[in-house]
Amino acid sequence: MIISVINHSATISDEQVQEVIRAINRQIAQDFTPYWSFGATLRLEGPVGRHPSTQTLSDMRGDAVLYLLDGSNALGATGWHLANYRDIPYGFVFLGLCEKMKEPWSMTLSHEALELVGDPMCNLLVEGVHPFDRRRHVFHLFEMCDAVQAESYRIDGVEVSNFVLPSYFSMGEQDGRRNDFLGRACAGATLKSFGMNPGGYLNIFDPKSGKWEQPVYETDAAALLRKKLKSRIKAGRGYRRSHPGRA
Repeated sequence: MIISVINHSATISDEQVQEVIRAINRQIAQDFTPYWSFGATLRLEGPVGRHPSTQTLSDMRGDAVLYLLDGSNALGATGWHLANYRDIPYGFVFLGLCEKMKEPWSMTLSHEALELVGDPMCNLLVEGVHPFDRRRHVFHLFEMCDAVQAESYRIDGVEVSNFVLPSYFSMGEQDGRRNDFLGRACAGATLKSFGMNPGGYLNIFDPKSGKWEQPVYETDAAALLRKKLKSRIKAGRGYRRSHPGRA
């Protein structure tokens, strides 16, 4: 997969974006692909015009697209993407949202890239247990980073996102097994299958109630803020899946 990165930001230069892309491509090739056996390459493309619209020519050259945008308003962005590239996998990185969450935009771009690789069409669910009641069986979105989305590490000085490993999506637990790349211990324990670490929240569907849930790690302030800010922009993979046809 070739993922086109389109920089529509007025606050970060293409040179800065290239530095981050280089680090994320290393992450995918050296850290992510050895565990998952699939991957992608990010490639910076030049935007057509200063402001994207439904009338512009295509500025995407790959199989999917990630947009870098100032602010945190998804309404117009969603519109011109669907007008120009309907059915093409995509994601957004809103720099204003990153600033409000006090997270580097490189970490968010890494997060979005890994999840675009894992489920390009945003249509995969995995049967598993509920994070707070492991007797309940629910369906989890097939997301690579949500459960550990507050955790990051550095590649060439660039912050990139932690991600879950294949064993995360299994019903049982095996002694000594690692369910995420970093394997950080929280409250004396590492990440459980279908669980989450501080700062993370999940999107799950309960087939009995027929409703979507967004459980947050305990009373985590960072996770609650992230959930609140993301819900306002009405975008992102979780929102698109739980609101089909709207984005």
